[in-house]
Amino acid sequence: MDISEVIEISGTVAFAISGAFSAMQKRLDVFGVLILGFVTAIGGGTIRDVLIGDTPVNWMRDYKTPLIILGTVIATILFKKYIKTFKITLFLFDALGLGLFTIIGIQKGIGAGLNPGICIALGTITGCFGGVLRDVLLNHIPLVFHKEIYATACIIGGVLYFLLIDRLDINVVKIIAITVICGIRIVAVKFKLTLPKFYV
Repeated sequence: MDISEVIEISGTVAFAISGAFSAMQKRLDVFGVLILGFVTAIGGGTIRDVLIGDTPVNWMRDYKTPLIILGTVIATILFKKYIKTFKITLFLFDALGLGLFTIIGIQKGIGAGLNPGICIALGTITGCFGGVLRDVLLNHIPLVFHKEIYATACIIGGVLYFLLIDRLDINVVKIIAITVICGIRIVAVKFKLTLPKFYV
C-alpha cells in the first residue's frame, strides 16, 4: 500500500465519521446517518470525477471504498457515546479529511494532464464539496460559504504543493501540503479567523 492509498483511505474514514456524526446530531435514523456518511465521504470526489470525465466514478469501480464507509459509519453509530464527548477529535478528523482529499483531487488533476490552477480547483472541490452536500442535506448554509477559513486552506495548500513538487520528494511534498491545510484550518477555528464579509 503506497502513501496515495493511505491518504485516500484516511480521508474517506475521516469524512465518513464527520458526516455520520453530523447526521446523529440532527437525530436522523440509521438510513439517514448512512447516507450522510456516504455523501460526505464521496461527494467531492464524485463531482471531481464527473468534471474530468473519469466515469464510472471511482467509488463505483472500487468496492473497497463503499465497504470502508459502511464499516466506518457502523463503528461511529456503535461508539457514538464515546465519540460525542470528543468534539475536538471530530473537528480534527474534519480538518484531516480536508487536507487528505485536497491532495487526492490535485493528483487526479495532474493525472488528467490539467494545468496547476485547475488541479488546485479540483483539489478544493474534492476537499470541500462533500461537506457542502452534507450541510445542504441537513438544511444548513454550507460552512464553506459563510463561516471560517475552509476552501482558502485548500487553495494555499495546493499552491504550496506545486511550489515544492520539483524541489522535494513527492511523498514529502504531500505530507507538507496536508499538514499546512490541516494547520490553517485548525488555527483559523482556534483564533476565529474569517474572510471579510460583505452585506447589502
